[in-house]
Amino acid sequence: MKNILSLAILTGVFAACNPTTQTSSTTEDSTATAVAPAVTMKGPQCFEQQNAADTFLMQLRVTDAGVEGDLKYGFKEKDKNTGQFAGVMYGDTLLADYHFMSEGKTSVRQVAFLITDSTATEGYGDMEDKDGKMVFKNSESLTFGKGIVMKKTECKN
Repeated sequence: MKNILSLAILTGVFAACNPTTQTSSTTEDSTATAVAPAVTMKGPQCFEQQNAADTFLMQLRVTDAGVEGDLKYGFKEKDKNTGQFAGVMYGDTLLADYHFMSEGKTSVRQVAFLITDSTATEGYGDMEDKDGKMVFKNSESLTFGKGIVMKKTECKN
């Protein structure tokens, strides 16, 4: 009995010291589950979506502190917003704070993107205001595939 108890305790200790990374699926309507940060990108990565009405651009760069970059939302007949973000990759999911200017006002909100070799898909979920910043209520239950999907493109200076 002592051996079984010791084995159970050792298993728990090893499991706690060896976190695993779960990544989200790229299926439509998928959710992200992020456990441990893992950044594998090299150099700047650029993504873009353009259609007759809207333009969305993102450039991200891996830094020693995580991931940072520029983000632009250009909705037709709505106020555009442009700004910078800084965040962390959790597997294939970027979770970042986006500082932007819209309607003459500076704001901050959390953004999430599922990053693949060819696309950056924005994640959506319920949000709440925390100390003047809009944040996801539960970043582990974000939905991807129902909104903005930007395709990888060459970075322009």
